[in-house]
Amino acid sequence: MRLNTFTKLLLAIFIFCTIFSVNAAEIWVSPTGKDSNIGTKSSPLATVQMAMRKARELRRLKDASIKDGIRIIVMNGTYYLNEPLFVRPEDSGTPESPTTIEADTNSKPVISGGFEIKNWKKAVSINGVKKSNVWVADAPQIAGEIINYRQLWVNDKKAVRAKSTAGNTMDRILSWDKETETCWIPFKDKSIKFEPGMEMFIVQWWSIANLRIKNIEIKKDSARLSFEQPESRIQSEHPWPAPWISKNNGNSAFYLNNGISMLNEPGEWFLDKKNAKIYYIPRVGEDMNSAKVIVPVLENLVEVKGTIDSPVHDFRFKGISFQYSNWLRPSQQGHVPLQSGMYLLDAYKLKIPGTPNQATLENQAWVGRPRAAVEVNYSSNIQFESCRFEHLASTGLDLNKGTNHNTVKGNLFKDIGGSAINVGVFSEETFEAHLPLVIKDEREICSDEVIADNLITNVTTEDWGTLGISAGFVRNLTIEHNEISDVSYSAIAMGWGWTHTANVMKNNKISANKIHHYAKHLHDVAGIYTLSSQPNSQIEENYIDKVYNSPYAHDPFLWLYLYTDEGSEGFTIKNNWIAEKKILKNHNGPKGNIWGNNDPYVSAKIKDAAGIRAPYTDLTKEVVIDEPWGLQEMPKAVAIELIGSDFDIEKIRSTIKGFRIVGEELYQWKNHLVIYGKMNQPERTKRKLALVYPSAEIKVYENPIYDFQNFERCKDSKPAAEWENIVLTANLVNDSKLEKEYIDYHASQFEKWPEIAKGFCNADFQQLQVFKFEKQLILVISIPKGESLDKLNPKTTQNNPRVDEWNALMKKYQTGIDGAKPDETWIFLNKVNVEEKK
Repeated sequence: MRLNTFTKLLLAIFIFCTIFSVNAAEIWVSPTGKDSNIGTKSSPLATVQMAMRKARELRRLKDASIKDGIRIIVMNGTYYLNEPLFVRPEDSGTPESPTTIEADTNSKPVISGGFEIKNWKKAVSINGVKKSNVWVADAPQIAGEIINYRQLWVNDKKAVRAKSTAGNTMDRILSWDKETETCWIPFKDKSIKFEPGMEMFIVQWWSIANLRIKNIEIKKDSARLSFEQPESRIQSEHPWPAPWISKNNGNSAFYLNNGISMLNEPGEWFLDKKNAKIYYIPRVGEDMNSAKVIVPVLENLVEVKGTIDSPVHDFRFKGISFQYSNWLRPSQQGHVPLQSGMYLLDAYKLKIPGTPNQATLENQAWVGRPRAAVEVNYSSNIQFESCRFEHLASTGLDLNKGTNHNTVKGNLFKDIGGSAINVGVFSEETFEAHLPLVIKDEREICSDEVIADNLITNVTTEDWGTLGISAGFVRNLTIEHNEISDVSYSAIAMGWGWTHTANVMKNNKISANKIHHYAKHLHDVAGIYTLSSQPNSQIEENYIDKVYNSPYAHDPFLWLYLYTDEGSEGFTIKNNWIAEKKILKNHNGPKGNIWGNNDPYVSAKIKDAAGIRAPYTDLTKEVVIDEPWGLQEMPKAVAIELIGSDFDIEKIRSTIKGFRIVGEELYQWKNHLVIYGKMNQPERTKRKLALVYPSAEIKVYENPIYDFQNFERCKDSKPAAEWENIVLTANLVNDSKLEKEYIDYHASQFEKWPEIAKGFCNADFQQLQVFKFEKQLILVISIPKGESLDKLNPKTTQNNPRVDEWNALMKKYQTGIDGAKPDETWIFLNKVNVEEKK
């Protein structure tokens, strides 16, 4: 070696060491850098991978510069990956000296797993057929192989794989034959031609399925579809969730996709693998000569992975965008999920129900887990702060196995095909999904994670059965102050296993989250949903509102704010602001849960405090609200009266069960049976009852002519947590003039007779409603549970003579119904207990 070369090398080493000692181990990365550079701001590296290698070397050599940590500073621009960024145990920092990959000041660096398609041209024809306004480009290849993908983005807006139905519409299947594993569908559009690679997308209960079509057999205006294995067998054998066949609500919704013959709408695209072309029909305003068109290539962008004995720890990401991930399993093996996007590997129905763990279980299922853009395993003290997860095909961030004390705060999750965040093991592939997770080594548990102040919006766009945040077998998990909107299914789900058997879950907390605009596509949903035993867990002070009115729902009434599903126990669920008491407690564990104050009367301070806190509140500017079919109407108070004989109470309850009546109660007097509660579409309920009791007279009482609500009329009122209802009935006298006077008196009572409402406030009446059908009235008085009307009613007139005056005035308008005694006006109906039958 010549002297001048040796001197230059020593000088370079001196400069490198000086930089890191002076600048506290800053390593800079730029899209215009080179990996042969030294990594300073003026001489940056080109890739984060090389920066991590340099950081790893500094730790190996115990360089003095790393005392306060290592900062890998990523400058503005897009960093296209050809392999995932892998964070190893050797990349770990310490609490005093963490390693951080962070954005440069005022920069938004993007780590991308995508590929940009350029050189678009207007297509003259496709396979010899002339087409208008279709553009074409060469399909990208790697090593001579066409890159496969299921998504395409144009100017950061996701396009639509060519499909059989227009816009947001879907068709309905005709039938499903489990024996032959085939499905009959309507098939009037003969322009649709079968092609290898075509798929069926079908809605079934709380999930969807992607089924690769093997063949289409056309018969007149119908067609029979058969499917590829293994999804064909799984789809037809698994009992839940299955295709829906219903005369009342319609069969399962579906469309066909991924066929060039279906390419006919702006925003649709198709990948022609045979001819190595990609086709796209631009939307209004899109110029394909300048449009940025991206397809995803990598399924996984970042993998943080240690081992049980050597976890990754003390590593941080700050201000980094993770964009454009792929997910190909549906194209390779189909996709039939059990729940929460966990796809079935095998499933069937037991011929003789019952397992050692659950006496009546009939469903057997083994599940796999979808890929994620960022995957974390066996890692602790990892932090994602102020990052962006966008334009992703499947899960955004997955904290899977052996993760603990990690923090996810102040991030944006947007335009994601699956769940924004998955946390914890759901089921190992080798264990049946309904078994409780019991482990020997505590280090395998996902525990002590914090997910806070994140905005999750416009996610679950590919697999509609996924969630905003989905947690499996977790412990000491805190989900707080997140805002979740525009999701296809439920917003937050916590727990797995459908069992009250003791397992690893406990001490979990869901608090102060703001949830709105959910159930965009599916029903059997909730703002917050739980499964299985989780002792000492809390669901408190969340704000849940605004549920989409999906046209695809198998059960249009099964939407909820809070839903404790099978085996749920050990929860305290209180002080959650919900617009109505639409809550379902489905086969909860024997030890139960503690409920309290979950209604619209919860303090406004709780409602206002929910959601994202400073310094991350600017995230709320990114909220997506898309209402293509509007929101659910709030159920309203209704009374339905049946007049007849031989009413079977259990039969009536069974008949109306599917209408999900809030606070459903039955009251009876002689041959009169009244169903009272808050319901949607009462006329539909009436029709169903008429089919069961065709000889009964059925009346619907809705839109009360008088409606006193304690929280509206009583100063500083605090409505009782639970109410008891007293139901009475009477007739108006047969005089149209007096009838009008009666109605007018009640319409103006709050203004002209304010003492009446004051009396009701004094008596602590929670509500008082008067319904009218023709001449008959139904009066509902609601009082705090445990109180009695005899005790409270005298308080209405105490120091309040105007109430006596009012009562005396009303007598001239009222008379008893048929069957009442001569001296009876108001008849008290008796509440029918659950166990009563007639």
